Amino acid sequence: MSENLDLVRSIYADLERGDFSRADWADPDIEYVRVDGPEPGAWSGLAAMAAVWREVLSAWEDFRVELDDYREVDNERILALLRFSGRGKTSGIEAGQMRGKGATLLHVSEGKVTRMVHYWDRHLALAGLGLEE
Repeated sequence: MSENLDLVRSIYADLERGDFSRADWADPDIEYVRVDGPEPGAWSGLAAMAAVWREVLSAWEDFRVELDDYREVDNERILALLRFSGRGKTSGIEAGQMRGKGATLLHVSEGKVTRMVHYWDRHLALAGLGLEE
């Protein structure tokens, strides 16, 4: 198993427990991209990524990220296939009722994640990389 995969596994071990506080894995200039979902966009830097996630987490009760699988795309990219759960604070809707299966493409260089591309719709990530589920 590669060091990059070990890093990604450690990130998601925390997220699966609902711990979104750790960021020592992220490059200070990380690029965070949301391709789809309610608010697509791109942000640069650790503080900006943290602000985006605080906003996401504030809209949900019991928001969790669960890992289905990992795929090593190449030496620097790992695709994490994810499942989301939680209940919207305002709507009461369960995350799984929406698009509960997503993915994140993590670019890793020198032991840090330099770019994180998030897809609420897993099929978009797989199609963009020419992969099948």
